[in-house]
Amino acid sequence: MDLSAVAGLVNAFPVDSKSRDLVLQLLEHSSAPFSRSQFAPGHITATGLVLDPDRDAFLLVHHKRLNRWLLPGGHVEPEDRTMEETARREVLEETEAVLSADPGTLAGIDVHGIPAGKGEPYHLHHDLIFVFRAISPDAAPAEEVRQVVWCEAADWDRFLLPASIREAARFGFASR
Repeated sequence: MDLSAVAGLVNAFPVDSKSRDLVLQLLEHSSAPFSRSQFAPGHITATGLVLDPDRDAFLLVHHKRLNRWLLPGGHVEPEDRTMEETARREVLEETEAVLSADPGTLAGIDVHGIPAGKGEPYHLHHDLIFVFRAISPDAAPAEEVRQVVWCEAADWDRFLLPASIREAARFGFASR
């Protein structure tokens, strides 16, 4: 993964935030920012905000280990060439959604804590959120998720969505 390309992507994101600054610092000062075995201060991950074909809802997955509703996403793999590719792969692995061929657009940046578990200590995910468009409403949960649902703005409180997901969704709806 090209560090300078990722730094440029993050640096060009129009929303200046603490999470954006933390990702840039991680890229600048870490020897392995994409390694899932780097726990201090954490590592970079990628997430997909998948808009439904009508663009009035997005996919959520109920994560088994974390027991929370989240956007589909996860860790960078060695074969991933870009962060957008990581997010796209993770969406497909977790939801089986069929995405348009349009490139994903950075819609948010969020640094958040991941509880200890599976032999890993508490650590931070420096998450880049990309918006994609599904070409059909079909989606199914993969092994690591319990359920997949389409979430409309009226459902955000019911799913206890954090501000970072809400902001990325607003950005995604406005940009597509």
